[in-house]
Amino acid sequence: QVQLVESGGGLVQPGGSLKLSCAASGTFSIYTMGWYRQVPGRQRELVAGITSGGSTNYADSVKGRVTISRDNAKNTVYLQMNSLQPEDTAVYYCTAQRERWPRQDYWGQGTQVTVSS
Repeated sequence: QVQLVESGGGLVQPGGSLKLSCAASGTFSIYTMGWYRQVPGRQRELVAGITSGGSTNYADSVKGRVTISRDNAKNTVYLQMNSLQPEDTAVYYCTAQRERWPRQDYWGQGTQVTVSS
């Protein structure tokens, strides 16, 4: 079982930066970690993901502006976001996908990111 707690969300001006953190419990090292975001009335979308081996992938809309990283010693995954724009406004969710059988998915409670002047 994995419990995920996000932090670091808030209000930021366009062009600003924000760093989200996700603290995890459980066997962190065997999970692929990721960040999703959702706007009311819009489909939830993947922002970034990182495997236990360190492989990363990003949504086209955030490539070059976002970096996902993980610190297994601290059981924490991060999402560094730069050059933020109003369209980045959403609730951001931390996720964990178990890489070993049985495969299970876990979700955090979400943290609000608002980009506005």
